[in-house]
Amino acid sequence: MAWWKAWIEQEGVTVKSSSHFNPDPDAETLYKAMKGIGTNEQAIIDVLTKRSNAQRQQIAKSFKAQFGKDLTETLKSELSGKFERLIVALMYLPYRYEAKELHDAMKGSRDDVSSFVDPGLALQDAQDLYAAGEKICGTDEMKFITILCTRSATHLLRVFEEYEKIANKSIEDSINSETHGSLEEAMLTVVKCTRNLHSYFAERLYYAMKGAGTRDGTLIRNIVSRSEIDLNLIKCHFKKMYGKTLSSMIMEDTSGDYKNALLSLVGSDP
Repeated sequence: MAWWKAWIEQEGVTVKSSSHFNPDPDAETLYKAMKGIGTNEQAIIDVLTKRSNAQRQQIAKSFKAQFGKDLTETLKSELSGKFERLIVALMYLPYRYEAKELHDAMKGSRDDVSSFVDPGLALQDAQDLYAAGEKICGTDEMKFITILCTRSATHLLRVFEEYEKIANKSIEDSINSETHGSLEEAMLTVVKCTRNLHSYFAERLYYAMKGAGTRDGTLIRNIVSRSEIDLNLIKCHFKKMYGKTLSSMIMEDTSGDYKNALLSLVGSDP
């Protein structure tokens, strides 16, 4: 089944590696786009939103080798506002980007921290759930309620993974055996909703743009971080859940080069 999993993962990707890739002409294109007076923003969009993260890292190395400049710093000096924030986000290695966003959120300079996961806390929660149920006679129901109802979906997904390693059974099986009635039904509903990660990210993107103003940090982070993982699948859930496409909402809620870059990362509508 490995080929099937690989196919599904590839189908979910909106930003794929460019075929016949050569970082040198891409680096030259970027240099020319930022050389002299004015900046060719569309050329930057065409290159950086159409290359995988690994290819962007190669472009950055070529840019440094050819022109003696750091690509990310050059982009920062030439761009501004939300467009700059989005383009610079594309240049980080994925794990460094997540670490940076978490650090910024902890300082209060970002609008959302709930999509980040502390592996240590996730393991501790899994151990606490096991101790509250399978490990004792009876069930500490308040421990289950506290963890399931106060943790983010991404955090709970990690908890469920750790729990299965500890208990050798799924969290659903433990809930079935340890609780009953309406409480059992409610807990299973929480787990079921949590496991649908694509719906979760669709919801985050929707509420980043719903109403007055835009939570640009949430919008940028989720599109950049999921574009090489499962953004196509998130787009499908978005349309089913809200009756409109992610692209159409981006077009309504953003503008200019920022909008064009987001749409390029999101790709065609499902």
